[in-house]
Amino acid sequence: MPFIKIWIHLVWATKNRMPYLQGTDLRKNIWQHIKENAASKDIYLDCVNGYYDHIHCLMSLKTNQTIAKNMQLIKGESAFWINKEKLIPQHFQWQSEYFAVSVSHSMVDRVRSYIHRQELHHGEKTYAQEYNDLIEKYGFEKFKDLE
Repeated sequence: MPFIKIWIHLVWATKNRMPYLQGTDLRKNIWQHIKENAASKDIYLDCVNGYYDHIHCLMSLKTNQTIAKNMQLIKGESAFWINKEKLIPQHFQWQSEYFAVSVSHSMVDRVRSYIHRQELHHGEKTYAQEYNDLIEKYGFEKFKDLE
């Protein structure tokens, strides 16, 4: 039996970064659904949180899982569910892009804390600023149509 612990910090936005996720109760409902749905698909999401226009997750990959497949399952089902339940008046979609960065085991508590503090964090910094910080910090290339 293999022993594996691969932590991934995931971040993705609503389509066109629209602030569809306004209201703490709405977000809590969506985050809870995402965690429950992921668990039903044997995807371990340690924590989920976000703000009006984006979401953060801390995920641990299992031996037979890929980031791309897990993201497809999480994002696709959650957008379908949000629309089916008519949680927002507009048609809801997630942006196709996402960030996924590895997290060393020694940094898991710090990332967990950062995710849990999204409401406070975004009182000081917009998602656009956070997006640019992530691009710079991890050396990602910006797509031309997202600038």
